[in-house]
Amino acid sequence: MAKFPEQLKKYRNKKNLSQKDLAGKLFISRQAISKWESGETTPDLNNLIKLSELLDVSLDTLVLGSEEQNSRIDNKQFSFDPNSGNYKRKYGQMNVWDFLARFWWLIFAIGGFIAWIIRGGN
Repeated sequence: MAKFPEQLKKYRNKKNLSQKDLAGKLFISRQAISKWESGETTPDLNNLIKLSELLDVSLDTLVLGSEEQNSRIDNKQFSFDPNSGNYKRKYGQMNVWDFLARFWWLIFAIGGFIAWIIRGGN
């Protein structure tokens, strides 16, 4: 959590909140906020969630320092998979090449079936 103290201070200042103001909204002491910003201690999960809501940033941005990438991801083409934590492409309309790339093995099954029919089914 090396980035957290810097991110906390950055986003607190963006919201024009003093340590005392933020502490009041979280129902904790100003000293606790000071310790978080200096890196002496870290907040628990409940306070992290409240902080992200109060500062209007995601937990990833607040804790890891990664900037939000929501604008770069097209929700029409991708969906978030919570099990893997990654974005997966939605399979909507497929062109012929997409279909062949996914179901190439069907060519052999269909070809074998057609050959069996042509030979008379024996």
